[in-house]
Parts: sequence; structure tokens; C-alpha cells
Amino acid sequence: MFLAWNEIKNNKLRFTLIVGVLMLVSYLVFLLSGLANGLENMNKAAVDKWKAQGVILTEESDFNLPQSSLSLDDYDGEGAVEFASLAQISSIATSGNNKSNVTIFGIDADEFIMPNVTEGEAFQHANEVVAGDSLKEDGFKIGDELRLSSTEETLTIVGFTDNAKFIAAPVLYTDLQTLHNVRYGEAAEAYKDQINAFVIRTDDLANVNVKKELQVVDTTTFIENLPGYSEQNLTLTFMIYFLFVISAVVLAIFLYVLTIQKISIFGVMKAQGISSKYLAGSVIAQTFLLAFAGVILGFLLTMVTGAFLPDVVPIVFKYLDLLIYGVVLVFVSILGALFSIQTIVKIDPLKAIGG
Repeated sequence: MFLAWNEIKNNKLRFTLIVGVLMLVSYLVFLLSGLANGLENMNKAAVDKWKAQGVILTEESDFNLPQSSLSLDDYDGEGAVEFASLAQISSIATSGNNKSNVTIFGIDADEFIMPNVTEGEAFQHANEVVAGDSLKEDGFKIGDELRLSSTEETLTIVGFTDNAKFIAAPVLYTDLQTLHNVRYGEAAEAYKDQINAFVIRTDDLANVNVKKELQVVDTTTFIENLPGYSEQNLTLTFMIYFLFVISAVVLAIFLYVLTIQKISIFGVMKAQGISSKYLAGSVIAQTFLLAFAGVILGFLLTMVTGAFLPDVVPIVFKYLDLLIYGVVLVFVSILGALFSIQTIVKIDPLKAIGG
């Protein structure tokens, strides 16, 4: 450690460049991690609010909520602690100059999936909705009348709730009859018992009995099969893994070049009796210090960036994830230093000093 630290102090510019590269790589890794978490929450926030263990869908729906169609009397609650009915459609809501894609959930206000109202009041009459508070960022407010695409029905916002997004779209909560009016128009009465799913809370999903044409899906599987959810997460995860590889390669190149430049110095040190093990340990210690400094600076830069990002940017930092990624970055950096260690081990003192 003594040798590693003294060399860093005597070559500040050279090692500052290495720390700077590691800082930028870790900064990008941390930002991508936050973005992945933020996008994940945008897709499943409304589902997490249910705090449910499973969802009942039709077998042919392929875990897709809009493709599932069943009736209120298709399930009687057998095996569940409690259950709730859910109907869902997607639309475009417009109020004045404000426009947004929305998901509309038709629910029973007396069931557990009724959201907590953070502003205003819960819906009590036909065509009233409680909206996800992200709509406020688009200019919507309590009292706004929403015109929906493909229907003549208008809805009125009477309240807001937090963390209400489904497949990245803000959620509007309303009663089942209102949703049927929006979906079926004048034929709504004929479809008043139609829903898309039952949401269930239970101690054991295996105890939930349903009809042959229905299936019980655990909440995790339901979320993973949301359109684009897995593909999006996989893409960002691969980007983070590639950055780990890039970090190792970049540091390996830097250290290898530095090692080649110091072959004669290492040769003299070996001739004086300093072992290859000691020199290798010095390189490892030096790499650890550089990587640790780069990761810490990258973390601080990430936190500063996160503090100034606008709310519309879907970024959420999970500190345990950041810690794991930071440790991995340090580890792969040390792996990258192994190339330099091999070079040091192979140095012949006599040849290195020109003997």
C-alpha cells in the first residue's frame, strides 16, 4: 500500500485521468440503474398498490389483462382471504390544451384495490374519477372534465392518488358502471357483469380454486408479462453488464501501459530483492484505491444529478443496488489489473536493467 500510494502522489495527473474514467463509468452505471428502477415503477406502480398475491385471468389471455374477459360470477372467493373485481381499458384523455394517455380501472369502491386519496375525494357518482397524481404534471387538476377518445362520455376528476401508473400511463379509478359506459356506450347494460380480472389476497395461491377456463397468476408473473416490461429491464441490465466489462478493459489497458513504462524500475526493485508478490500486491492496492475513488466520485455525481432532475424523468435510486454495483465495479477493476501482474511476474531483472 505504501508503494502504491506514493506512486499515486508522485503522478497525480496520470492517475487523476484513470480515476476520471472510472468515475464516468460508475456514474453511467448508477444512472442506468436508477433509470431501470424508475421505468420499472412506472409500469407496475398501480399493481404494487394492490398488495395482492395473485390475479385471476382467462387462460387464453396469455397473462394480458386487456385480453382477459370474464364475468363477476366466475369466481366466488374460494381460497382467498379477500378478492376484488377489476375492469381495464386504455384511452386518451383531453381537457382544454392538456392531453395524456391514460389507463382506466373500473373497480368497486368497497374493495381493497380502491386507492388512498391524497387530494380531493373518492368517486361517489357516475363519471367521477380519482386520477394518478402524475397527471398534475401535465396540467390536469381537480374539477377538470376529461374527454376520452372513441367515446362521447366525459369524466370529472374529483381526487388524486399517488403512485398510480400502469404500463407507464397514469391511472383513472372509477366505478364499474362508468367504465362500461365508456367502453360499450349504449350497450353498457348488456355487459354490466363483464370484467377483466379478479385481484386476490391469499395466504397460499394453491388453495385458490377457479373454473377450468381460468388461471391463477401470481403477481410477479403478471408484472413480468406486462407489455415491454421484461424487454425493457433486460435491455438496461445488459447495458449495465457491458459497462462492467468496459470498465475492466479500460483499466487493464491503462495499467498495462503504465506497467510497460516502468519495466526497468520493476527490474531494479527485483534485483534489490523485492519479490514479485510484493509488487503485485502494490498494483492490486493501487487499483483498489483508484477504483474506490472513482466509484465514490461517481456516486456523489449521481446523487447531485438526481437532485436536479425534473420529476418527469423516471429515475429511482435503490441504495442497495448502488452498493452492489459499486462493489462489482471495484472487483472487475481489480480483475483488469491481473494482466499487469502477469507482466510484472515475468520481468527478468537483468534484462530489464539492460544487463
